[in-house]
Amino acid sequence: MISSSDGERLHVGDLATRTHKTVRALHLYEELGLLKPSERSKGGFRVYGPDAEVRVRWISKLQEMGFSLPEIRELLHQWEESHSAPGAMSRIQELYAQKLAETEAQLQRLQSLRDELRHAVGYLRTCEVCDPVRLITACARCELHQCSTPELVAGLHGSRPA
Repeated sequence: MISSSDGERLHVGDLATRTHKTVRALHLYEELGLLKPSERSKGGFRVYGPDAEVRVRWISKLQEMGFSLPEIRELLHQWEESHSAPGAMSRIQELYAQKLAETEAQLQRLQSLRDELRHAVGYLRTCEVCDPVRLITACARCELHQCSTPELVAGLHGSRPA
């Protein structure tokens, strides 16, 4: 039983296929109260409504942002217990704004690391033309380079026994 956008129902296996999750993951979501089947089939199988796909993708996105399943459960609990739509949305806005700031900081760290890696790779490419009999100890202060040794390369030499 596969759903279309017109509201047909999904069996758990179909939902798993469409969301790239395992059936076990969907059962776990149900155990945690994150996902609820809309009904059970005559054979006792879970049947989900069209909103289940969106819920599973939402859970996945929150996990990608760093939320644990218990944290997602708590977020849903707070949402469901809110008596005011503006209050509920305000809390979600705060959480998302915090995750946005964390994501932007992580992107900056990754961009800095990318730049360091590019510098180190460029530096190391010049080692391909180095004299093959040169001792590795000479690499710590290589006179063949016009620039300083990148930390990602210099760090290799820092703990070397004398």
